[in-house]
This record gives sequence, structure tokens and C-alpha cells, in this order.
Amino acid sequence: MKTKYTVKDFNADYQTDADALAFIFKMRYPNGATCKCGKKDCWHPVKNRRVYECAWCGYQISPTAGTIFHKSSTSLKSWLFAMFLISNSKNGVSAMELQRQLGVTYKTAWRMNHQIRKLMQSGGGKMSGIVEADETYIGGVRRGGKRGRGSENKTPVIGVLERGGNVQAKVAANVKTVTVMPNILANVEKGATVCTDELWSYNPLTKAGYKHQRVGHAAREYVRGNVHTNSIEGFWSQLKRSINGTFHHVSRQHLQKYVNEFVYRYNLRGTESPIFADLSAKVADLHA
Repeated sequence: MKTKYTVKDFNADYQTDADALAFIFKMRYPNGATCKCGKKDCWHPVKNRRVYECAWCGYQISPTAGTIFHKSSTSLKSWLFAMFLISNSKNGVSAMELQRQLGVTYKTAWRMNHQIRKLMQSGGGKMSGIVEADETYIGGVRRGGKRGRGSENKTPVIGVLERGGNVQAKVAANVKTVTVMPNILANVEKGATVCTDELWSYNPLTKAGYKHQRVGHAAREYVRGNVHTNSIEGFWSQLKRSINGTFHHVSRQHLQKYVNEFVYRYNLRGTESPIFADLSAKVADLHA
């Protein structure tokens, strides 16, 4: 796939639902599917159905079974176009915008959006080197209410970011030591330098085997040499701008899905191929 993948490229690749089904078949069976009769290069699409049939025995398989498209009556081309729109947007695409672009109902657009987010999972090993750990709060502003830590109407999100590398973020019940420390232990190699603000929850880092460096935000100290949390704070800013500007409101129940989307987008920021290439390659995920 090209470095830049435009709507013109998309329309050339996927002119019909049959083209979309052929793509899903290829992703699902990259080495070819073997029929129960033992034949391999024997499959042909069945007209007006989402199945391929064996030319020898008539056995049929459905490339969409178990995928995010399973049991959906929405056009497969529309599904892939929704993936294209979402992957090409820095700030995400709302269900209302998908409704306008695809000509489907709002309920269908909302479901498609969440199904596609299931594919937006970022893996990888533990972080090392210089790692930034921080927390943020997502939610509406209540007039006269407390801002930031301790706010009753906001949801905490904790995260770690490898300087120059990936980010990991998780919706949390609170920002206490019993919450933030297990997250760091699970995602950061022992011996790494962990930069944080002065939140007391990070106090056990040195005893846990990390090199702990702090900046005192309360004293208006934000950078001291290479000690800062500016990188992860930049990620939080992008996350909040996108939620506030595109989605306006996200419930606590679904917040992790949105966080995963922007973690996924951030972690692919340095790749030469378009995000759509990575996302569409996951359409055969049977656990979506």
C-alpha cells in the first residue's frame, strides 16, 4: 500500500461489496483456505451472498464469520470506508459524521464505530529508557465544582509513555498508589528512569527498582534538564481536544474504547504506511 492512501485509492480498490469480501477473504486466509474435501485452490464467490463455495464439493465458508462484520446487513464497502475515515482522521470520527457519510442510521453508525475500535489495540513489550508516568481527568466541567484531582464528575486515566516511543493509557478508579504502581510495574522495565510530577502515589518507585525523577508542578517547575512529563501531557491534550471537539461527551462505561483509539493512533504516528493499512489488516481478527 502507498505511503499516502486517499479516497481515490480507496474507490479504486473497493468498487463493490464483492471487492470488499475478496479482501476480507484474503486477510482471513492469507495462505489459502483448505476445503473439508481436501481441495485448496477451489473457491469462488457466491453471487449476492457473503460466502465462498468450493467448486468440487459445494461446501461454503463465510469470510466475515466471527469478525466485526458478522451478522451485519450493512454494506461491506461501507464498513471499510468507515475504517478509512476513522484511520485518516487525527481527531476521530463521531457516529453522527459516519451517519452522514455512509447514509446509515445513527444506531448503525454508533455500533460500527465501536466495533472498529475493537481492532485498535496496541501491543508491545515493556517500556525502558526514560519513561514518563502521569494521570489526567476526563469529563464535563461543572460550574463551581472542583477541577482536576478530587473532582467528583471526572474519570481518572493513568498512563506511561516511553520517551520517543509508545504510550499506554488506562481508565482507572482513582490515582492512589495501589492503582498507579501495578500499572507501572506491568508496563515498565525495572531500572528505567521514570519521570513524574509530585503526586505522592509515585513515592514507592525507587524502592520498586526504578530511577525516580520528579518535577514540582506546584512550584511551577516543568522541566529540569531531561526530567519532565511534557510528552505524556501532550498526549493527554490531544486526547481531550479530540473528545471535546469530536465526541463532546464520552460516558465512563465506554471511555476505555476511546482511550484505546487514541493510544493506537499515537503509537502508529511514526509508521510510513497509512494507518488504514494496519487497521484493515486486522479485519480477520476472530476475537473482534
